[in-house]
Amino acid sequence: MRVRIANAPVSYGIYRPDHPLPPDRLLAAFRDHGYRGTDSGPLGYLGEGEALAGRLARHGLSLAGGWADLRYGAEPAAFAADLRALDRALDAFTAVPVDDALFAPRPTLACPADPERFAAPGVPYGPDRLPADGPDGPGRPDQEWEGFAADVQRAADRCRERGLEPVFHPHLGTAVETPAETRLLLSRTDVSLCLDTGHWWLAGGDPVAAVAEFGPRIRQVHLKDADRAVHERVRRAGGDLWAVVAAGGFPALGEGDIDLPAVLAALRAADYGGWLVVEQDAPPTDRNQEQDQDRDRSADHDRDREADPDQGALAAQQKANSALLRSLLRDPPPGGPHRTPPEPLRQERPHP
Repeated sequence: MRVRIANAPVSYGIYRPDHPLPPDRLLAAFRDHGYRGTDSGPLGYLGEGEALAGRLARHGLSLAGGWADLRYGAEPAAFAADLRALDRALDAFTAVPVDDALFAPRPTLACPADPERFAAPGVPYGPDRLPADGPDGPGRPDQEWEGFAADVQRAADRCRERGLEPVFHPHLGTAVETPAETRLLLSRTDVSLCLDTGHWWLAGGDPVAAVAEFGPRIRQVHLKDADRAVHERVRRAGGDLWAVVAAGGFPALGEGDIDLPAVLAALRAADYGGWLVVEQDAPPTDRNQEQDQDRDRSADHDRDREADPDQGALAAQQKANSALLRSLLRDPPPGGPHRTPPEPLRQERPHP
């Protein structure tokens, strides 16, 4: 298996293109911590066109992909507007040079937040397990699934027309979050899968089993740890997805429930090739939310606190995430069922 390691702006709580953290400081930190690439984050944050390509080149980084949510199954006019937004993202992705087709940017297709699901993300663990992932399967009527899947296929075809392979990202708080819903979507489309280990786990799935089940359909991996005990505690208290994130539902790699060595071994057995995007969803820290949370703090203090990713817990965690993952890639996990690689994992060296 050939892999390169990337990180993402979401690891620094960046969800808006006007976030005050200078993008060059973020990319410099990624480079210094051993990452070879980055997710785009909110479109425009890293620039577009020549500005995006030039910024990445200055830092010796590649583009691993980027998020594009569309209102599948919505009114035709709404979906048409979302396709135009997808075109803008594809314009940005195709402007970046690619040195190896295996590591071309992956357009990450997903759904926008669903208010009801965002308020109660994932599946509670216990007798009140949601019926959406129970024996009757997801509750969406067949005709709705057909229209939804047809739009996903249209978006996937549009990406391929531009020479990029799309991946669909099941995500907490959206219309497709559980393994059962993912299976239904994949059975109705030929779109590839982005396996996000953390979101998959908190939606009731096992990422190791997912690799075994979906195999070559997985064309992008987001490595994220997750803590079901935190998730369940927040859910039972009525917390939404942001509350899960803020409470530590997605801790640093190795600090949650995910068996990272087993995930890497499963990917090796499936001969996965491509990006491993480290993500550690952090609470939003954009300017507007910071001001809403505490209007008494000065703008200068906010700017100083957020301007240098080499300072603070977020940077330390992303450096540790890189070190742990690189160590595991150099030293394969011990043998066991489905976990014994015939040869060491081969990871491409980062730029000096």
